[in-house]
Amino acid sequence: MIEKDDQFNPPPEMMEDGKFEKVSKTIDVWYDGIMVMGTDILLKWELASNMVRPQSSSQHALPNYVAVAPRMYKGVIESLVRRMIPFADLIQITHLKLQQVIARTVPDGVFIDADGLNEVDLGTGAAYNPEDALRLYFQTGSVIGRSYTQDGDFNQARVPIQQLTSNSGASKTQMLITNYNHYLNMIRTVTGLNEARDGSTPDPNSLVGLQKLAALNSNTATRHILQGSLYVYRTLAEALTYRVADILEYSDFKDDFINKIGKYNVSILNDISDLYIYDFGIFIEVSPDEEEKAQLEQNIQMALSKSDINLEDAIDIREIKNIKLANQLLKVKRKQKQERDEKNAMLQQQMQAATQLKSQQMAAQTAMQKSQAEMNAKMQIKQAEIAFEIEKMKNEAQLKSMLMAEEFNYNQQLRGMTEEALSQRESQRETAKAGRISQQNTEQSKLINQRKNNLPPQNFESNEDSLDGFDLAEFDPR
Repeated sequence: MIEKDDQFNPPPEMMEDGKFEKVSKTIDVWYDGIMVMGTDILLKWELASNMVRPQSSSQHALPNYVAVAPRMYKGVIESLVRRMIPFADLIQITHLKLQQVIARTVPDGVFIDADGLNEVDLGTGAAYNPEDALRLYFQTGSVIGRSYTQDGDFNQARVPIQQLTSNSGASKTQMLITNYNHYLNMIRTVTGLNEARDGSTPDPNSLVGLQKLAALNSNTATRHILQGSLYVYRTLAEALTYRVADILEYSDFKDDFINKIGKYNVSILNDISDLYIYDFGIFIEVSPDEEEKAQLEQNIQMALSKSDINLEDAIDIREIKNIKLANQLLKVKRKQKQERDEKNAMLQQQMQAATQLKSQQMAAQTAMQKSQAEMNAKMQIKQAEIAFEIEKMKNEAQLKSMLMAEEFNYNQQLRGMTEEALSQRESQRETAKAGRISQQNTEQSKLINQRKNNLPPQNFESNEDSLDGFDLAEFDPR
C-alpha cells in the first residue's frame, strides 16, 4: 500500500485493469481556533494537537468541550425559556397595570345630604352641622336623621350620610390578578411544569397517586433537560477515563502525577490503562419514577404468583434502585429458581426411584420373609403334627401295651379261671365218674348179690336230682 493524499486519483484505465485499488478511511478530528466575537474574524484556526481519542477506535475523537442541544429543529433550539418569554412579558405588563391601578385608587368616601341634617336637635343647644355628623359617623358609625320634617312631611333625606365605594378600583384589581394567573397558567402549559411539580397550589383533597401522576407528567415535559445533563455528565466521565490513560502513557508530567496520587494508585491505573470504557463500569442511570417502580412491582408480583422467585429474592430486587439492574436480577433470580426447581425435581425423582426400589426390595424381602415364615410355620406345624402323631402313636402303643397287658392279665385270669373251671369240671367229672363207677360197681355188686341171693328188684333211682353235677331239680318229672 502506498500512502497518498485525498487529491490522488489513479488513471481510470489502470483502475479498470485491476492494477490499482483505492482504499480510504475517515478519521474524526477537531480544530482549535480563536474568533473575535461579533465579527467574522478568525485569529487562529489549526488542527488540534491534543485530542481525546479512544484506544479501540482511531476514527473517533471526543471534543474538548461538551455541549448538548436536546431540542433543535432546523438549527433552531426550541427552549423552555423561549416559550415562556411572551407570557412572561404579559405578566410584567399586568404587574405594571396593577401598580397603576393601586396608585390611582382613592379611599372610600361618604355622601352627606345637608337637607337631612336640618332641624336635628342633639340636645346640646348647638346646631347639627356636617362636621359634627362626620365626627359622629367615623367615631361611632352611627347617623342621626329625621324621617319627617317639622311640618309633618316625609323627609327624603332621612339618611344624611351614605358610603361611596364606586371609586375603590377593586374590580380592576381583580381583573388584573385574574389575567396574571391566566398568564402564569399559560407558562405552566407551554413548559409542562404544573402545580404538582412546583408545589404552588397542591389540592389537599387529591390522592397521593394522582399527585405523583401529575408530577410524572411534568417530568415527561422536562425529561430532555435531564437527558441532556446526563449526556454531558457521561461524556465528561468517558473523556476523563481516556485522559487518565493518556497521562500514564504520553504525558510529560507523569512523575508529578505519581507524586500527587501515590505510586500504588498509579500502579492500579497502569493495570487499567489498557481497558476499554465499558470495563470501567461507568454507567449513569436516572432514578426510577413511580410508573417504573409500579411496573417493576407488577413484574415481581407476577413472578411471586407463579412461584418463579422467593420472597427473599423479591426483597433483594426491591432494594436495587436501578430499574435495569433490578429487571436483570429478576431474570437471574427467576432462572436460578427454575434451575433449583428442576434440580429439586430431579432429586425428588431420584429419591422417589430410590424409595420405590427400596420399597420393592423391602417388599421382596418382606415377601421372602413371609414365605420363609410361612414355610417355617408349615414346618413347625408339620413337625408339631409329626410330633403329635409320634406322641399319639407312643400313647397308642403305650395304651395298647397297657391294654395288651391288661388283656393278657385278663386272659391269664380267664385262662386260669377257665383252666380252674376245667380242672374243677374234670375233677367233678372224675369225681362223678368215680361216683358212677362206684355206684355202678355198687349196683353191679347189688345185682350180683341179687342174682346170687335171688333178691327182689333193686331201685337204682338217685336220691339227688343231679347228673354229673347238673341239677335237675328244677324240672318237674312228667
